[in-house]
Amino acid sequence: MPQQSAGHLIVESLKAHGVDRVFTVPGESYLDVLDGLYESGVQNVVCRQEGGVTYMAEAYGKLTGRPGVAMVTRGPGASNAFVGIHLAWQDSTALVLFVGLIPVGHRDKEAFQELDPHQWFGSQAKRVMILDEADRASEYVAKAFFAARSGRPGPVVVGLPEDVITQLTDAPVVPPLPVTEGAVSGTDLADLASALEHAERPAILLGGPRWTPEASRQVTAFAERHGIPVISDWRAGDRIPDDSPVDVGELGYGRTEATRRVLVDADVLLVVGTSLSDIPTDGFTLRQDPSAVNWIVNIDPSLRQHSGAVTRQILASPVAFGEAVEFLELAEHPDWSAWLAPAAQARQEHLRIPETAGNNAPGTADMELVMQELIKHLPEDAAMTTGSGNHTAWGARYVTKHQYPCHFSVRNGTMGYSVPAAVAVSLQEPERFVFSVSGDGELLMNMQELATAVQYGAHPLILVVDNSQFGTIRAHQENHYPGRISGTQLQNPDFATIARGYGAHGARLERNEDIERVVTEAVRAVTEQRVPALVHVIVDRAKLSPGM
Repeated sequence: MPQQSAGHLIVESLKAHGVDRVFTVPGESYLDVLDGLYESGVQNVVCRQEGGVTYMAEAYGKLTGRPGVAMVTRGPGASNAFVGIHLAWQDSTALVLFVGLIPVGHRDKEAFQELDPHQWFGSQAKRVMILDEADRASEYVAKAFFAARSGRPGPVVVGLPEDVITQLTDAPVVPPLPVTEGAVSGTDLADLASALEHAERPAILLGGPRWTPEASRQVTAFAERHGIPVISDWRAGDRIPDDSPVDVGELGYGRTEATRRVLVDADVLLVVGTSLSDIPTDGFTLRQDPSAVNWIVNIDPSLRQHSGAVTRQILASPVAFGEAVEFLELAEHPDWSAWLAPAAQARQEHLRIPETAGNNAPGTADMELVMQELIKHLPEDAAMTTGSGNHTAWGARYVTKHQYPCHFSVRNGTMGYSVPAAVAVSLQEPERFVFSVSGDGELLMNMQELATAVQYGAHPLILVVDNSQFGTIRAHQENHYPGRISGTQLQNPDFATIARGYGAHGARLERNEDIERVVTEAVRAVTEQRVPALVHVIVDRAKLSPGM
């Protein structure tokens, strides 16, 4: 093999793993890798803050099923990137973060921007590695990608000392390591079928990582063939289409009582891809009876996050399980239509925008009417991104999810995700209509990534719900300290003007009468002019989210 630097070998190894795009904020600590990206064919998306870097890489991972790749420098850069590592850990998303480090000879001297990656990231990454031998550069890439993808996916951090990556090596590119999907044995399948056939009130809970569009279709078809109610885990509503006759709703905040009853009353619960964690179980209070019958299909042998009984675990990914049940036919079983119908009907009613929409304060626009207008323009494959907060419910509740993946959100409650995620999805699938629903508090945590969108040609539509407060915290505040508003109020700039300064389409919306015109113009900017669009919606601060 001809000699090349370890930094250049890392780039060649990324290409061997199918990496077409990386997200970075440049730093002097990994200049040789940046040089390797030059003329490599791998697009280097230069972001404006390291939190945006890891958010974009995480959204890329959710979209493609392949590890998103982020690159940042040491010290402050690594610190800013940590938020996305925590997200990838709790959301089980494959991500590889490369962090430039100080020279090996400067260690343990408190050198400029020195950090210990093991100490910093060890509790929130599947693996932390530091490249100390140039010859092992490609090996480390292969091991990082394998660790990020295998079992329950998650983030892996690779430290790159700046002197090591400039050293020459003739080591070859190490090919990707295959990742198992697990398997469903004949005995597993027969016993599961028997359990369902003898159930009076079966239910299926879908969520977690390692889904594919095909797995979603196969599991949905199995449930529909037999009329089994399907619940979605929190932030996982796109594993089954909203218009499926067996969809009974998403657990978590804003759910219906009917959805909760299905989880609680099911005499056999089949959990696929996810686990009974704190949000769907109301803080580990629902379905905690040790005698509950819970079949868990999960590729994670440790079942991290799971609470409650485990009747049987099938060590398989949703892909392997979907293949196993695609042609599975159950024998004679009780009629489940009366068990399914009330929850399915409640779900469909919950998705409808109420006739009372438009009852809002003067000088504001009603988000229910805004969503109603936006929905008219959405193609079936539209993708939605949301961060965290009450504002996310406007999209999560009313926008119909037709296919997987189409909703990119966060289970760790991080703010500032919606804009970077929308940029990443739009870059990866430029012909797809991508939009985000962002709160005013969330937007200013990463609005600067609009500059990244304009620079690289991403063109999402961003709806900003402006109630001039941190609404979720205000709601908790009123619950626990009624009438004592403290630390939750905001004074906002004109976001539409700022958007236009970035080169995006920007519009301000503060009257119901203007909704049709403003939304239509924003959609045209995205679909015809192919520029990002931002609609700054001034809303009634008393209406924090649907039903609140």
